[in-house]
Amino acid sequence: MRDANTESETEAVFDKERRYIMQTYRRPRILMVAGEGARLRDSYGNEYIDCVGGIAVNVTGYCHPAVVEAIKEQVDKLIHVSNLYYTEPQVELAEKLVHLTGMNKVFFCNSGAESVEAALKLATKVTGKSGFIAAEGSFHGRTAGALSVTAGHKFRRAFEQLLLRGVKFVPYNDADAIEDAIDGDTAAVILEPIQGESGVIVPSDGYLSAVRDICTDKGVLLILDEIQTGFGRTGRWFCKDHEGVQPDIMTIAKALGSGLPIGAMLALEGIEFETSEHASTFGGNPLACRAALASIGVIEREGLVERSAELGAYLLSRLRADGLASRGVVKELRGRGLMIGIELLEPCTEIVDEALRRGILINCTADKVIRLVPPLVIGREELDRVISVLEEIIIV
Repeated sequence: MRDANTESETEAVFDKERRYIMQTYRRPRILMVAGEGARLRDSYGNEYIDCVGGIAVNVTGYCHPAVVEAIKEQVDKLIHVSNLYYTEPQVELAEKLVHLTGMNKVFFCNSGAESVEAALKLATKVTGKSGFIAAEGSFHGRTAGALSVTAGHKFRRAFEQLLLRGVKFVPYNDADAIEDAIDGDTAAVILEPIQGESGVIVPSDGYLSAVRDICTDKGVLLILDEIQTGFGRTGRWFCKDHEGVQPDIMTIAKALGSGLPIGAMLALEGIEFETSEHASTFGGNPLACRAALASIGVIEREGLVERSAELGAYLLSRLRADGLASRGVVKELRGRGLMIGIELLEPCTEIVDEALRRGILINCTADKVIRLVPPLVIGREELDRVISVLEEIIIV
């Protein structure tokens, strides 16, 4: 039985949310209050196994002790200082990211969309050109520049007047289409190594390598958007590592700070901004950088990259072996690491809602795809429970 005081307090939060916050999200009437590992708890004490992970953010889980401790220590020293001055956490994180990615220089910002904005600006600045090639089904963010290279009428329809001109969209997983689209005004090609928002679309082996070769031959920059696929999500540190592809520019965010807002754009030597050409007030502040360093440390010490590959393979194999793929409403199972898509033949909103009632948090994207991006610390037993619930819900 629900406690009357708890219920009234929770309802008060819902009422205030409607009154004071723009209604840009479809939220279930659940108030999350705490989390640990791969589990969340609501205001009534109900516990959920989370396969949304803050939308691929919480790779180290909720409130990992090492990340929490690093944040507490940094809060006592310095939360923020202007980028007019040096701070040690920022420099340490930049060095770490350069070593992990194979890139050369870093620009810090606060989100994935901001990192894409920086990438587009940098490509334009370096090449002196304004054209971009992006993929159909792409999602790179909701700010004006990032939205310009994001496909999909539902994202763009109210803002066409703001968008960059000269952006061409070509079919994803078609390197020849990219080559045909390149012209004398093309600054860069921008791609997600796996398309997340479009339903975990995994390209054919060799696609990224082919695009890299085309860009090199044509003298065009390659931007890889690793915002959702980075930091072990696909079973490698970055999805580009599956093919050994090195972009000219790459964007990262989401999992970088294990929940604290931080993003970064990285580029190869000679591809960089000069003084005052770009900036961010909060980008690379000491608190966010210390959280990111702690998160990377956890990923390294606990072998979460390898764990992602192992558990992702286990999850896909179990779903296939238990017959989920043969269910009449399931079109396809796909993914890499702990980035899994279950494509259905019908909308999956009701399945998401029913899973929630059974204590499992999943996400529906592209209308018909269940996207599973849990924390990389999730246990095998927890995944077994997720599989069991999905099998019970998804019927012929």
